[in-house]
Amino acid sequence: MSAAQILVLAKAPTPGRVKTRLCPPCTPEQAARVAAAALADTLDTVTTAAAGSRVLVLDGEHPTPPGWATLPQRGDSLGDRLANAFADARTPGTPAVLIGMDTPQLLVDHLDEARELLATAGGPDAVLGPATDGGWWILGLRDPGHAVVLRTIATSTATTGRSTEVALRRRGLRVRLLPLLSDVDTAADARAVASLCPPDSRFAHAVAAEVPRPAPVAR
Repeated sequence: MSAAQILVLAKAPTPGRVKTRLCPPCTPEQAARVAAAALADTLDTVTTAAAGSRVLVLDGEHPTPPGWATLPQRGDSLGDRLANAFADARTPGTPAVLIGMDTPQLLVDHLDEARELLATAGGPDAVLGPATDGGWWILGLRDPGHAVVLRTIATSTATTGRSTEVALRRRGLRVRLLPLLSDVDTAADARAVASLCPPDSRFAHAVAAEVPRPAPVAR
């Protein structure tokens, strides 16, 4: 079996089109700068991790990192875009691991664990990392063809992660859960995740500079 490829599903950090739930308190331009930092840190982490190949699956336009491939996102719903990402990047006999750009606290160790589990004989057929908002932050598949289940799962709900796990198990797959992580959706999320990132990371700097603090409560 070939070494797993790593896919990053991302939106180009364009004001008004990305991280809109940060607004308010952020302006669209501030939110875009926070998104750009999250994407840059995520790409750096994936570049450092071992992988058979690295693919940026992109909505919009953004420079392709050296050594990466870029594919456009396809599909109207998020479920379709996720399933199409696996399908479009698929290489026969190669597992695939997909993440987004909303967990800049991601560590190389997280990716190594997913990749090694999928490469282990007798190991799981899928790895899934639940997110604190009920979704998931990573999905790895020994056979990327099973990503077809994502087309029928409601996304951005409190049960998306659990529904994904159930759908994979119903296909007869052995699923291993990875550690729980928090996505960045709101300003509170951004501040919480920034506290988990290295102080010199792009994301920590961007949150400190671009996400206004709540006004003190008058007494």
